[in-house]
Amino acid sequence: MKQVICNVTDLQPGEIMEAEFDRKSIVVCRTMDGEFYAFLNRCIHQGAPLSKGMLCGTSIDTDQVGEYDYQREGEVLRCPWHGREFDVKKRGCMLANSKYKLKDFKVEVENEQVVVCK
Repeated sequence: MKQVICNVTDLQPGEIMEAEFDRKSIVVCRTMDGEFYAFLNRCIHQGAPLSKGMLCGTSIDTDQVGEYDYQREGEVLRCPWHGREFDVKKRGCMLANSKYKLKDFKVEVENEQVVVCK
């Protein structure tokens, strides 16, 4: 099954949108490098709608105690309810524990349209 979700220009780098695919709510993400990703629109923790969250970066430890470096802007999908963070580029793996992940969908760009596949 394939379904056109939107045009490429409908979603700018760093943005997310809610859409429907196969009668399910999904969240479509466009990273800062222009790549598209899609996930079931439910946080695996307590079912929050991830489309109400944000696409952001995350803090990485440095060698200095108490100092962090903000990295990976536009690659982390953050849950709006409890702040769980998921790595968009690694198929939705949770940052805190990579054995947990979001249900992901294959995304293709065809003729300037974003297409989600099952």
